[in-house]
Amino acid sequence: MALLADINRPDGAPELRRRARLLYLVLMLVLRGLLARLFFLQVVDGERYTFLSENNRVRIKRMPGTRGMVVDRQGQLLVDSRPSFDLLFVAEGAEEPENTLRQMARYLRRDDKELLAILEENKRRPAFEEIVIGRDVDWATVVAVEAHQIDLPGVSLRARPRRSYADGPIGAHVLGYLGEIGPKQLKTLKDQGYATGDEFGQYGLEKTWEYVLRGQSGGQQVEVDALGRRVRVLHEVTDVPGYTVHLTLDRQLQETAFETLKGKEGTIVALDVNTGAILAMVSTPAFDPNVFARGIKSDEWQALMKDRLRPLSNRAIQGQYPPGSTFKVIMAIAGLEEGVLQPESRISDPGYYFFGNRQFRDWKKRGHGSVDLHRAIVESCDVYFYQAGQRIGVDKIAKWARAFGLGEKSGATLDDEKGGIIPDSEWKRKRFRQPWYPGETLSVAIGQGYVTVTPLQLANMMAALANGGTLYRPRIVDKIESVDGTVVREYGPEKIRTISLKPATLERLHRALADVVKGPGGTGAAARSSIVEIAGKTGTAQVVEMKGGTYVKSEQLAYFNRDHAWFVAYAPVQNPKIAVVTLVEHCGHGGDAAAPLAKKVIEKYMEVQSRPAQQQQVRIQGETRAD
Repeated sequence: MALLADINRPDGAPELRRRARLLYLVLMLVLRGLLARLFFLQVVDGERYTFLSENNRVRIKRMPGTRGMVVDRQGQLLVDSRPSFDLLFVAEGAEEPENTLRQMARYLRRDDKELLAILEENKRRPAFEEIVIGRDVDWATVVAVEAHQIDLPGVSLRARPRRSYADGPIGAHVLGYLGEIGPKQLKTLKDQGYATGDEFGQYGLEKTWEYVLRGQSGGQQVEVDALGRRVRVLHEVTDVPGYTVHLTLDRQLQETAFETLKGKEGTIVALDVNTGAILAMVSTPAFDPNVFARGIKSDEWQALMKDRLRPLSNRAIQGQYPPGSTFKVIMAIAGLEEGVLQPESRISDPGYYFFGNRQFRDWKKRGHGSVDLHRAIVESCDVYFYQAGQRIGVDKIAKWARAFGLGEKSGATLDDEKGGIIPDSEWKRKRFRQPWYPGETLSVAIGQGYVTVTPLQLANMMAALANGGTLYRPRIVDKIESVDGTVVREYGPEKIRTISLKPATLERLHRALADVVKGPGGTGAAARSSIVEIAGKTGTAQVVEMKGGTYVKSEQLAYFNRDHAWFVAYAPVQNPKIAVVTLVEHCGHGGDAAAPLAKKVIEKYMEVQSRPAQQQQVRIQGETRAD
């Protein structure tokens, strides 16, 4: 009205009319531009935007299959899956993804730079794909996301099963852990149904039995609103749970072995001598696989990797150690079977043995005096076995060591098993392009020099000796069972070979090894038990060779230069059922440090075996247990 009044004024009409026409033209141009843009969006490019709109409101929600359980030989639950929530982000669901993530960081109590880094790492992925920005978030975060959903476009929660390890570190090295599948793994596994963000067995049984445990993923095609909230389910594929794996491990025996080793570096392995079943296998120090289940942090991982005590190493199968005097069992067998050693023949041990211009010392400074084979085993006389090794020769020693499975992988279905070394003249020629020197045989004769074995190999050696000469493949899995209780596959004893031994050889070894524990002067007296008769052999593995063959007290050496302590055993002597090997690193003599540990494990085994069968049966589906 004011403009019209001004136009009607004689003095202002021409100028104001010009301004009005100009304003009209501008408005018409803007209107034409808007109409043109609208025509382009709806007609020219309408099909594309209709497609994008449909994709924005329909999403695929992938649902990983519930991973199978792991139980012990009695059905006691070792590994299960628990409900948890992951926090997801879809970039195309937010107008300003960076601002949304900054807001989300406040609810997660995390540095926003961390979340923005996740977005940057995934920038090459399609904008409609879900990115995991938080794993196994706590309940407070779940509530916060739900309460502030309107302020968090593109953010959603996904319920998924999370691995739960009932006994934490006790079975860590056997059971292993999961980790998010990496880019390199995904390249090779994508055709097998894996996707970005999936978890994959990275260590232990979780890795070696991945395809049995993993289950099959399901999913939903869902319609969502502008905030990414589900409106309705368009299509659904049900996930399939993985199989339950029944182990040969005895949970109670495993716990006893772990508690026995706590505070030490070492390993304990227990085998059923008549089947090769692994009854217990622990390694310390250990780690808690539940840390990996909730998502290990970078600083936590670095701490594990840099730890000099190697908590991620399964010493039972990955540790390669000189067997020390436990190797004298092989020496006795080789000497008797080759006809080189006469059991009643004696040698004089003054505490040392000269070979060439070198003096080889006995562990006992003043020597053992006059000894035969029996006493040499019972008191672990080095000088006797120096001379025995010289007469037997390294190639025949190697033959009998390998017959008992030493120096080669056992074939157990465990992750990253090592083989060790049993040297002979051909091995040295290939390895070093040098001949074998006779003096090197003397070191081999007492389990030193080039000889290295794993604790599992020594346990299998003792099991074969205890059962009369049958070498079984150690096994950790007893059977595989579907979710409805159907047995899919069973794993029975598997013979590797039968070692032909003279009855007299077996009888002499059994008697001598029993006297190691109960006889006068026996080095394994600390393993003597009031409830079961134990046979065994001590061993002290030298970590650093002393110049000139001199002996230095363990406590005078730097910790990591101190000797390892061994004890290999089986029980009961008259009817062997269990073989046990204990190794304690940097603890000196086997008789003092390792023998008492084996005794505890064997006594626990006898206790468990003596219980009525009904008390040992345990159900796994949340029912009352009789422990």
